[in-house]
Amino acid sequence: MSSPSPSSPSGTAFALRSAKLTTVALLLETADPGALAAALEAQASGATLFENDPVIVDLAKLREADALLAWDELLPLLRRHGMVPVAVRGGSAAQMDAAHAAGLIDAPEGQPTAAPPAASAAPAAGPAPTVPAPVAPMIVDRPLRSGQQVYARGTDLIVLGLVSHGAEVIADGHIHVYAPLRGRAIAGARGDPSARIFTTCLEAQLVSIAGTYRTSETPLPDTVLARPAQVRLDGERLVVEPLNIR
Repeated sequence: MSSPSPSSPSGTAFALRSAKLTTVALLLETADPGALAAALEAQASGATLFENDPVIVDLAKLREADALLAWDELLPLLRRHGMVPVAVRGGSAAQMDAAHAAGLIDAPEGQPTAAPPAASAAPAAGPAPTVPAPVAPMIVDRPLRSGQQVYARGTDLIVLGLVSHGAEVIADGHIHVYAPLRGRAIAGARGDPSARIFTTCLEAQLVSIAGTYRTSETPLPDTVLARPAQVRLDGERLVVEPLNIR
């Protein structure tokens, strides 16, 4: 009878544990790889958005047209820009079948949670744990023109000027815009559902929190349009409500 490997005293080669993985959803608005490549290249001169991050490809806006995607061109393109496409969602049956054939899996409905630790005896007294210093928010004190993009990685974003139509503000935390917000605002970019968007004048093309989004194709009610407002998640529903600023 063989004995256990010296490097594995229990005789096992691996163990399975729960893990928590947050992903970014990439909402495709075109099936044309050339148009997408041009859009990504246009943003490459600004802040680097992805650093080998897992990405869910969202086909919701292409579903009705049932547009065929050239996955053999699309996947290498995303990888060149630091994205690691792992899953797909929102497409038609034919689109999803093609994505599966390209190696993508169905995006899970929810994020897995870490397994609770087993009960154990109280640890021996030791030095008090070090509390990490809070991460300062990124502050942008100038207007953002069409085509400009700002990304606050791992923190909140505060913008003191106009976010023009065609500009994009992204943060892993909250987004505060103390001016008209007319472009795209993406808060909780790495999956934080508690993130919020605040602005003194909401006229956005798109608002998104943790992958749940709303575009200007769905008109805003008069109670929030061009008024102080906040955007938050309530479960899986995006809520847009007025801010009472005096």
